[in-house]
Amino acid sequence: MLPFLPKIDTMRFIAQRQDLLQLLKRLQTVVGQKAALPILSNILLEAKGNTLTITGTDLVIGMKTFAEAKVQEDGATTLPARKLTQLMNELTCHAVELWVGKDGNIEINANSSRFKIHALPPAEYPPFPDLQGARKMTLDAKVFRDSLYKTAFAVSKEDSRYALTGVLMQIEDNLVTFVGTDGKRLSKAHIPPSTSDFKGSAILPIRAVDELLRNLEGEDKMVLHHQNDRIAVETSSFLFVTKLLPGEFPDFMRVIPHNPQEMLTIHREELTSLLRQISLFTADASQSVKFSFCPEELRLSANAADVGEGKVSMPLQYSGDKIDIAFNPGYFLDILRHCKGETVTLGITDSYNPGLLIDQAPESYDSKTTPLFMLMPMRLEETRTE
Repeated sequence: MLPFLPKIDTMRFIAQRQDLLQLLKRLQTVVGQKAALPILSNILLEAKGNTLTITGTDLVIGMKTFAEAKVQEDGATTLPARKLTQLMNELTCHAVELWVGKDGNIEINANSSRFKIHALPPAEYPPFPDLQGARKMTLDAKVFRDSLYKTAFAVSKEDSRYALTGVLMQIEDNLVTFVGTDGKRLSKAHIPPSTSDFKGSAILPIRAVDELLRNLEGEDKMVLHHQNDRIAVETSSFLFVTKLLPGEFPDFMRVIPHNPQEMLTIHREELTSLLRQISLFTADASQSVKFSFCPEELRLSANAADVGEGKVSMPLQYSGDKIDIAFNPGYFLDILRHCKGETVTLGITDSYNPGLLIDQAPESYDSKTTPLFMLMPMRLEETRTE
């Protein structure tokens, strides 16, 4: 009786080396480098028709990427992601040929060079999530990416506040709202969907957001797929899937000021320069700068026992009573870096209520629909310079 012989997988294709390398580089941060299962350090290659599909996953996030190829024999295999990427990066040929050898391993022809890489059976690779039945909407990929960019920086770095370690995406009233917060600052952005057939919310893990920021650059249109425990983003060049964070996101609308007493227009670059100067005179423990809003002038002041004290000022169209409020200069600068306009609008009420920052001057302010940044004030006692 003959011994059992394992099934030999088949596959043979020719692809442009640069196209293959581009797909592999996209997957480098998706594939687990220190995976508990050896198969998770591999990527899945599937060749069919005239398309090469490469998949990577760590079981939390996953991505499929696509490129044209001359497929001579349909099939699939899995290869070590890092080694294959390093090899493609070192080669100088224009095209490479890959096929499954008789022993099940991959053979590579690159002009006069020949290589063989140990493969693992494609049947062992985790199945990609089934998106059948998912609710879908079409979005502008550039605007979606910009909204993630404007909110991801405010996400909490503390694991103890698990629901705050991701970006909230809320869909209702024909508006997609994105929120990132760590309890000390908050960023809120909005986009209208091109098509929408559902309402709901999801908390996107910050790692998934970082991957989308990297891969959506240069894309125009995208389709968002939403299921109970995951979302997927589909473009013409990739399909990205991530599990969602569990837990309840706090009611952020309760802390956003609805009617600030003063809405002031400030030159963004000038304020940025002054904040950088004055932040040199803040104590490491408090990181507090006092903002004094005086008639026709904004004064910034700070002191630190081990450094000294600083005072700077800039002109401001303001005619009300003096208002003192303290902010963390690093957080304030983070917000200014994520604004694009020549001016920002700062909304304040008193020393104890949060400050609002709006990129450029809005025609009207609505706390629910206006994109904004919010910053909690600090104790004025921490900034003693007058």
